[in-house]
Amino acid sequence: MMNLTQRKRHNQQWTTVVHATTESRRTEEGERKAMAGEYAPEVLTDLEAAVRAALPVWSLSPRSDVRLLNVSENATYLLSDPDDGRNLVLRVHRRGYHTPDEIRSELAWIRALQAERVIDTPALVPGRDGELLQRIESPAGWPARHAVAFEYVPGREPEPNADLVPWFRTLGALTARMHIHARSWPLPPGFRRKTWDCEAMFGERPLWGPWRAGLGLDAEGTALMERAIALIARRLARFGTESDRFGLVHADLRLANLLVDGATMRVIDFDDCGVSWYLYDFASAVSFFEHEPIVDDLMVAWVDGYRSVAPLSDEEARELPVFVAMRRFLLVAWLASHSEVPLAQEMGVDYTRGALAMAERLLTTHS
Repeated sequence: MMNLTQRKRHNQQWTTVVHATTESRRTEEGERKAMAGEYAPEVLTDLEAAVRAALPVWSLSPRSDVRLLNVSENATYLLSDPDDGRNLVLRVHRRGYHTPDEIRSELAWIRALQAERVIDTPALVPGRDGELLQRIESPAGWPARHAVAFEYVPGREPEPNADLVPWFRTLGALTARMHIHARSWPLPPGFRRKTWDCEAMFGERPLWGPWRAGLGLDAEGTALMERAIALIARRLARFGTESDRFGLVHADLRLANLLVDGATMRVIDFDDCGVSWYLYDFASAVSFFEHEPIVDDLMVAWVDGYRSVAPLSDEEARELPVFVAMRRFLLVAWLASHSEVPLAQEMGVDYTRGALAMAERLLTTHS
């Protein structure tokens, strides 16, 4: 636990970050383009050409294979050099989401976690100029994008149909290690990351778009979600944002961002890391299958793993379903504002229907 002096210093740090990210949020909102078409086929064609043109930035052969791995918030490529056998994973950023300072802040935390051996996560790979954050130019003259390269590591995401309980016990312990680090890590000068609070998720300038635009959401469903979101806001206001409950989190520990290889679990993709409630990290871990019966067992396993490393009170653990519902409602907004992404097309209206069922349960069990 922190003493009074440490707690004051911690709160001052996050106050600075919150104010900075709130200010940047207003700027980004004006700059952010409509999401539909962000990864249209012609855009992906141009992106691949831009990545190929940028291969020398990381001293890769022009003969390197460029393979698109995933399109979500960002576009991710596997770069394989046949000359020296090197493999890199390149993350090409969505336009208008993160500022350069925010990306550099993310990378600073990753390097700190690596330096202190908190978790196992792929190493960052600088360009020939020594910089981690690079710009890649569009051959067609479209706006440049930021890009970051990572070491390629073996592994696969845990299978949803497999026995996830042991992995969630491991994940609980890894999450606790990250939280311990976040509570004590002195923020570097100029550190800026987004704040994932109720205002950022559901307020007037939501970071992932308005939840009311949810796919298939009608007036009755909107009213139901309004009541559920109001309930979440009241409960989290009581829960509070003291330094032992609110700080720097990964914020997107879903299965796609976990790599398992034998008995090893690696955490990847810190692109959404920011300031939020620590318990939000569990909610993000069950993204897109929050409604499945297995989630209750995963919650127990995660808490067990967490407590093997750090304290977690019964009062805090009882709020986990509230955070799960909050994340589900946030993803309703994300799917609506990222309609060009394959995952959004796969989830569709059914995901919104599931969110409404979750809202009903939450109002019944937690009012």
